[in-house]
Amino acid sequence: MSAWLIAANKHRATRILDAEVISPTVKTFTFKDKLCAKAKPGQFLMLWIPGVDEIPLSIYDVNREKGLISVAVKRVGEATKALHDMKTGDWIGVRGPFGNGFTFKGGKALLVGGGVGIAPLTFLAKELAVQKISRTVVVVGAKTGKELIFLDKLKRLCGEKNVLAATEDGSYGVKGLASTLTESVMTKEKFDAVYTCGPEPMTRVVLDCAERFGVYAEASLERIMRCAIGICGSCTIGGYRVCRDGPIFNINQLKSVKNEFGVWKRDFNGRRIPI
Repeated sequence: MSAWLIAANKHRATRILDAEVISPTVKTFTFKDKLCAKAKPGQFLMLWIPGVDEIPLSIYDVNREKGLISVAVKRVGEATKALHDMKTGDWIGVRGPFGNGFTFKGGKALLVGGGVGIAPLTFLAKELAVQKISRTVVVVGAKTGKELIFLDKLKRLCGEKNVLAATEDGSYGVKGLASTLTESVMTKEKFDAVYTCGPEPMTRVVLDCAERFGVYAEASLERIMRCAIGICGSCTIGGYRVCRDGPIFNINQLKSVKNEFGVWKRDFNGRRIPI
Protein backbone atom coordinates (compact mmCIF):
# COMPACT_ATOMS: atom_id res chain seq x y z
CA MET A 1 0.00 0.00 0.00
CA SER A 2 1.43 3.38 -1.03
CA ALA A 3 2.17 6.14 1.48
CA TRP A 4 -0.53 8.26 -0.18
CA LEU A 5 -3.17 5.56 0.21
CA ILE A 6 -2.16 4.94 3.82
CA ALA A 7 -2.65 8.65 4.56
CA ALA A 8 -5.92 8.83 2.61
CA ASN A 9 -7.30 5.79 4.44
CA LYS A 10 -6.92 7.32 7.89
CA HIS A 11 -10.13 8.61 9.47
CA ARG A 12 -10.19 12.38 9.98
CA ALA A 13 -12.82 14.17 12.03
CA THR A 14 -14.25 17.39 10.62
CA ARG A 15 -17.28 19.62 11.05
CA ILE A 16 -20.02 20.33 8.53
CA LEU A 17 -19.51 23.95 7.43
CA ASP A 18 -22.57 24.21 5.22
CA ALA A 19 -25.65 22.08 4.50
CA GLU A 20 -27.89 23.21 1.65
CA VAL A 21 -31.15 21.80 0.31
CA ILE A 22 -30.83 21.34 -3.47
CA SER A 23 -33.99 19.38 -4.25
CA PRO A 24 -36.73 17.54 -2.33
CA THR A 25 -34.34 14.59 -1.87
CA VAL A 26 -30.83 16.02 -2.29
CA LYS A 27 -28.63 18.14 -0.03
CA THR A 28 -25.05 19.31 -0.43
CA PHE A 29 -22.60 19.23 2.48
CA THR A 30 -19.38 21.22 2.62
CA PHE A 31 -16.56 20.56 5.05
CA LYS A 32 -12.82 21.00 5.37
CA ASP A 33 -10.34 18.24 4.58
CA LYS A 34 -6.98 19.01 2.99
CA LEU A 35 -6.47 15.55 1.49
CA CYS A 36 -9.89 15.28 -0.12
CA ALA A 37 -9.55 18.83 -1.43
CA LYS A 38 -6.77 17.47 -3.69
CA ALA A 39 -9.23 15.12 -5.40
CA LYS A 40 -9.68 14.87 -9.15
CA PRO A 41 -13.11 14.80 -10.81
CA GLY A 42 -14.48 11.27 -10.57
CA GLN A 43 -12.81 10.28 -7.31
CA PHE A 44 -14.86 9.45 -4.21
CA LEU A 45 -14.59 9.57 -0.42
CA MET A 46 -15.95 7.59 2.51
CA LEU A 47 -18.06 9.68 4.89
CA TRP A 48 -18.80 8.41 8.41
CA ILE A 49 -22.03 9.39 10.13
CA PRO A 50 -21.28 8.86 13.86
CA GLY A 51 -23.25 6.01 15.35
CA VAL A 52 -24.87 5.09 12.04
CA ASP A 53 -22.65 4.00 9.13
CA GLU A 54 -19.93 4.92 6.66
CA ILE A 55 -20.94 5.51 3.04
CA PRO A 56 -19.14 6.18 -0.28
CA LEU A 57 -19.89 9.52 -1.94
CA SER A 58 -18.79 11.06 -5.21
CA ILE A 59 -17.08 14.42 -4.90
CA TYR A 60 -19.14 17.31 -6.22
CA ASP A 61 -16.67 20.19 -5.80
CA VAL A 62 -13.41 21.23 -4.16
CA ASN A 63 -11.71 24.47 -3.20
CA ARG A 64 -8.06 23.47 -3.13
CA GLU A 65 -6.83 26.79 -1.75
CA LYS A 66 -9.14 26.69 1.27
CA GLY A 67 -9.08 22.90 1.67
CA LEU A 68 -12.87 22.67 1.24
CA ILE A 69 -14.82 19.79 -0.24
CA SER A 70 -18.48 19.34 -1.13
CA VAL A 71 -20.62 16.27 -1.70
CA ALA A 72 -24.20 15.88 -2.94
CA VAL A 73 -26.26 13.33 -1.03
CA LYS A 74 -29.61 11.84 -2.00
CA ARG A 75 -31.80 10.62 0.86
CA VAL A 76 -32.33 6.92 0.11
CA GLY A 77 -31.79 4.96 3.35
CA GLU A 78 -30.92 5.05 7.04
CA ALA A 79 -27.43 6.51 6.67
CA THR A 80 -28.33 9.21 4.17
CA LYS A 81 -31.43 10.15 6.17
CA ALA A 82 -29.27 10.54 9.28
CA LEU A 83 -26.84 12.71 7.30
CA HIS A 84 -29.70 14.86 5.98
CA ASP A 85 -30.77 15.45 9.58
CA MET A 86 -27.32 16.79 10.52
CA LYS A 87 -26.64 20.51 10.64
CA THR A 88 -23.83 23.01 10.31
CA GLY A 89 -21.30 22.43 13.10
CA ASP A 90 -22.03 18.71 13.50
CA TRP A 91 -19.09 16.30 13.44
CA ILE A 92 -18.53 13.74 10.67
CA GLY A 93 -15.62 11.50 9.72
CA VAL A 94 -13.93 11.24 6.34
CA ARG A 95 -11.48 9.02 4.47
CA GLY A 96 -10.15 9.53 0.96
CA PRO A 97 -9.95 10.51 -1.78
CA PHE A 98 -10.07 7.07 -3.36
CA GLY A 99 -10.11 5.59 -6.84
CA ASN A 100 -9.25 7.12 -10.17
CA GLY A 101 -10.62 10.13 -11.99
CA PHE A 102 -11.98 10.98 -15.42
CA THR A 103 -9.49 11.18 -18.30
CA PHE A 104 -9.30 14.50 -20.11
CA LYS A 105 -9.30 13.90 -23.88
CA GLY A 106 -9.64 17.47 -25.18
CA GLY A 107 -11.86 18.55 -28.06
CA LYS A 108 -15.64 18.37 -27.61
CA ALA A 109 -17.02 16.57 -24.57
CA LEU A 110 -20.51 15.24 -23.84
CA LEU A 111 -21.48 14.77 -20.18
CA VAL A 112 -24.55 12.66 -19.35
CA GLY A 113 -25.84 12.57 -15.78
CA GLY A 114 -28.92 10.99 -14.26
CA GLY A 115 -30.26 12.11 -10.87
CA VAL A 116 -27.55 12.78 -8.31
CA GLY A 117 -25.09 11.25 -10.79
CA ILE A 118 -24.73 14.72 -12.27
CA ALA A 119 -22.71 15.74 -9.15
CA PRO A 120 -19.27 14.37 -10.16
CA LEU A 121 -19.91 15.51 -13.73
CA THR A 122 -20.45 19.06 -12.47
CA PHE A 123 -16.99 18.83 -10.89
CA LEU A 124 -15.70 17.57 -14.24
CA ALA A 125 -17.42 20.41 -16.11
CA LYS A 126 -15.65 22.88 -13.82
CA GLU A 127 -12.25 21.36 -14.63
CA LEU A 128 -13.01 21.27 -18.36
CA ALA A 129 -13.96 24.96 -18.21
CA VAL A 130 -10.58 25.73 -16.65
CA GLN A 131 -8.86 23.83 -19.46
CA LYS A 132 -10.97 25.77 -22.00
CA ILE A 133 -11.72 22.84 -24.30
CA SER A 134 -13.62 23.68 -27.46
CA ARG A 135 -17.10 22.73 -26.21
CA THR A 136 -18.82 20.87 -23.39
CA VAL A 137 -22.43 19.72 -23.80
CA VAL A 138 -24.32 18.39 -20.78
CA VAL A 139 -27.41 16.18 -20.75
CA VAL A 140 -29.13 16.06 -17.35
CA GLY A 141 -31.93 13.63 -16.56
CA ALA A 142 -34.37 13.15 -13.69
CA LYS A 143 -37.86 11.85 -13.01
CA THR A 144 -39.30 15.36 -12.53
CA GLY A 145 -38.20 18.95 -12.94
CA LYS A 146 -37.96 19.33 -9.16
CA GLU A 147 -35.29 16.62 -9.08
CA LEU A 148 -33.02 18.27 -11.66
CA ILE A 149 -29.99 19.64 -9.84
CA PHE A 150 -27.08 22.00 -10.59
CA LEU A 151 -28.60 23.30 -13.84
CA ASP A 152 -27.71 26.94 -13.12
CA LYS A 153 -24.12 26.09 -12.25
CA LEU A 154 -23.73 23.95 -15.37
CA LYS A 155 -25.14 26.74 -17.53
CA ARG A 156 -22.57 29.16 -16.07
CA LEU A 157 -19.76 26.69 -16.72
CA CYS A 158 -20.77 25.42 -20.16
CA GLY A 159 -23.13 28.05 -21.57
CA GLU A 160 -26.91 27.94 -21.37
CA LYS A 161 -27.43 26.51 -24.85
CA ASN A 162 -25.09 23.61 -24.05
CA VAL A 163 -27.12 22.28 -21.11
CA LEU A 164 -30.02 20.03 -22.08
CA ALA A 165 -32.52 18.36 -19.76
CA ALA A 166 -34.86 15.39 -19.92
CA THR A 167 -37.53 14.50 -17.38
CA GLU A 168 -39.63 11.35 -17.33
CA ASP A 169 -42.84 13.26 -16.62
CA GLY A 170 -42.07 16.07 -19.09
CA SER A 171 -42.23 18.77 -16.41
CA TYR A 172 -38.93 20.30 -17.62
CA GLY A 173 -37.01 20.00 -20.87
CA VAL A 174 -37.62 17.04 -23.17
CA LYS A 175 -40.04 14.38 -21.99
CA GLY A 176 -38.24 11.05 -21.77
CA LEU A 177 -34.95 9.55 -20.64
CA ALA A 178 -31.52 11.17 -20.57
CA SER A 179 -30.16 8.22 -22.57
CA THR A 180 -32.70 8.81 -25.36
CA LEU A 181 -31.84 12.51 -25.48
CA THR A 182 -28.14 11.58 -25.56
CA GLU A 183 -28.63 9.43 -28.65
CA SER A 184 -30.43 12.31 -30.36
CA VAL A 185 -27.58 14.70 -29.52
CA MET A 186 -24.91 12.28 -30.75
CA THR A 187 -26.80 11.78 -34.00
CA LYS A 188 -26.54 15.51 -34.72
CA GLU A 189 -23.01 16.27 -33.48
CA LYS A 190 -19.68 14.48 -33.23
CA PHE A 191 -17.88 14.40 -29.88
CA ASP A 192 -14.36 13.43 -28.86
CA ALA A 193 -15.38 11.92 -25.52
CA VAL A 194 -18.49 10.99 -23.55
CA TYR A 195 -18.58 10.90 -19.74
CA THR A 196 -21.54 9.48 -17.83
CA CYS A 197 -22.71 8.86 -14.27
CA GLY A 198 -26.09 7.86 -12.90
CA PRO A 199 -28.38 4.83 -12.73
CA GLU A 200 -26.51 1.91 -14.25
CA PRO A 201 -29.15 1.01 -16.86
CA MET A 202 -28.80 4.59 -18.13
CA THR A 203 -25.00 4.49 -18.22
CA ARG A 204 -25.12 1.16 -20.05
CA VAL A 205 -27.31 2.65 -22.79
CA VAL A 206 -25.03 5.71 -23.04
CA LEU A 207 -21.92 3.50 -23.35
CA ASP A 208 -23.62 1.32 -25.98
CA CYS A 209 -24.51 4.50 -27.86
CA ALA A 210 -20.91 5.76 -27.69
CA GLU A 211 -19.67 2.40 -28.95
CA ARG A 212 -22.09 2.55 -31.88
CA PHE A 213 -20.87 6.04 -32.82
CA GLY A 214 -17.21 5.11 -32.31
CA VAL A 215 -16.63 7.66 -29.52
CA TYR A 216 -14.34 7.21 -26.52
CA ALA A 217 -16.38 7.02 -23.32
CA GLU A 218 -16.02 6.67 -19.56
CA ALA A 219 -18.58 5.82 -16.89
CA SER A 220 -18.59 6.19 -13.12
CA LEU A 221 -19.86 3.01 -11.46
CA GLU A 222 -21.53 2.62 -8.08
CA ARG A 223 -21.25 -0.51 -5.96
CA ILE A 224 -21.50 -1.37 -2.27
CA MET A 225 -18.17 -0.34 -0.73
CA ARG A 226 -16.96 -1.16 2.74
CA CYS A 227 -13.17 -0.86 2.78
CA ALA A 228 -12.61 1.46 -0.24
CA ILE A 229 -9.05 0.13 -0.67
CA GLY A 230 -9.63 -3.11 -2.57
CA ILE A 231 -9.54 -5.64 0.28
CA CYS A 232 -13.12 -6.73 1.04
CA GLY A 233 -14.26 -7.51 -2.52
CA SER A 234 -17.80 -6.24 -1.98
CA CYS A 235 -17.59 -3.92 -5.00
CA THR A 236 -16.34 -6.34 -7.65
CA ILE A 237 -17.59 -6.37 -11.23
CA GLY A 238 -15.96 -9.03 -13.36
CA GLY A 239 -12.29 -8.99 -12.41
CA TYR A 240 -12.38 -5.34 -11.37
CA ARG A 241 -12.69 -3.80 -7.91
CA VAL A 242 -14.68 -0.61 -8.33
CA CYS A 243 -12.97 1.11 -5.39
CA ARG A 244 -9.41 0.48 -6.62
CA ASP A 245 -9.74 -0.03 -10.39
CA GLY A 246 -12.52 2.58 -10.71
CA PRO A 247 -14.89 4.09 -10.00
CA ILE A 248 -14.21 5.44 -13.51
CA PHE A 249 -14.05 2.79 -16.22
CA ASN A 250 -13.45 3.33 -19.91
CA ILE A 251 -15.45 1.87 -22.74
CA ASN A 252 -12.97 -0.95 -23.44
CA GLN A 253 -12.98 -2.08 -19.81
CA LEU A 254 -16.76 -2.11 -19.70
CA LYS A 255 -16.99 -4.12 -22.91
CA SER A 256 -15.30 -6.97 -21.02
CA VAL A 257 -18.03 -7.01 -18.34
CA LYS A 258 -21.10 -6.57 -20.52
CA ASN A 259 -22.70 -9.63 -18.95
CA GLU A 260 -22.71 -7.77 -15.60
CA PHE A 261 -22.64 -4.05 -16.36
CA GLY A 262 -26.17 -2.71 -16.18
CA VAL A 263 -27.51 -6.19 -15.51
CA TRP A 264 -26.80 -7.16 -11.88
CA LYS A 265 -24.81 -6.25 -8.78
CA ARG A 266 -24.20 -7.71 -5.31
CA ASP A 267 -26.19 -6.91 -2.18
CA PHE A 268 -24.79 -6.47 1.34
CA ASN A 269 -24.61 -10.27 1.69
CA GLY A 270 -22.70 -10.71 -1.55
CA ARG A 271 -25.65 -12.19 -3.44
CA ARG A 272 -26.31 -11.30 -7.06
CA ILE A 273 -29.38 -9.11 -7.51
CA PRO A 274 -30.76 -7.62 -10.74
CA ILE A 275 -30.25 -3.90 -11.29
